Amino acid sequence: MNRIATSPVTERPATRRLLIGLALGFLLFFLVLPLISVFAEALRHGVAAYWASVTDPDARAAIRLTLLVAAISVPLNTMFGVAASWAIAKFDFRGKSVLIALIDLPFSVSPVVSGLIFVLLFGAQGLLGPWLMAHDARVIFAVPGIVLATVFITFPFVARELIPLMQEQGKDDEEAAVSLGASGWQTFWHVTLPNIRWGLLYGVLMCNARAMGEFGAVSVVSGHIRGETNTMPLHVEILYNEYDFVGAFAVASLLAGLAMVTLIAKSVLEWRFELHQPGARS
Repeated sequence: MNRIATSPVTERPATRRLLIGLALGFLLFFLVLPLISVFAEALRHGVAAYWASVTDPDARAAIRLTLLVAAISVPLNTMFGVAASWAIAKFDFRGKSVLIALIDLPFSVSPVVSGLIFVLLFGAQGLLGPWLMAHDARVIFAVPGIVLATVFITFPFVARELIPLMQEQGKDDEEAAVSLGASGWQTFWHVTLPNIRWGLLYGVLMCNARAMGEFGAVSVVSGHIRGETNTMPLHVEILYNEYDFVGAFAVASLLAGLAMVTLIAKSVLEWRFELHQPGARS
């Protein structure tokens, strides 16, 4: 008997073309056109005006602060994410479900509320505010507050990428390494880390993208002090409210460029990750 070839796709060709057209139209209208408009508005008065806007002292200070906050928060969250993922995926212990819930907490709390929590803790009228003032230490309306808010908002990204990956891989490789005499650090460095490297890079990439683009929590704790506590998203808001549209869109174009680089890197990492999965074609 001749077998009848069946396809998992049951929609008619016209229906498939309609769905693809709707998806492409949605992407064009909500993603591509706004992105083009950002760069078009940034360059509306020419390259000289664009360059003057991005090299303005306040803009340069915002760029430096954004990079500084990302340089601090991303490594911290990487270390936490790897440690938490290893503990959750490789060991059973009391409080494991609580740790998982705490990792997901920033996803369920509004960034503005997160910023307000830090104000209640470290503000002048907050729980620790009087002690900080007595010791001449500033957290709110200063760089430490911005770093704390960014770390809180971004710490799930690395852990949430690695936990399912490590759970899927199991712990047979680590147990084999330990049985052969490897220490804990040797097991992590030579066995665990190579197995998770692409997922780790993906999580770090997404964490960095969110750290640079965070607005809500940082807006609450920064104080909007020009040249001191304004990150790039906050600087864009200030310029836009002052009707400096060229300057606002020029700085916004830098963030859009970072987003495009992140998207390209994300696609490359996803391809490499799939390539190194068991059963993938070499």
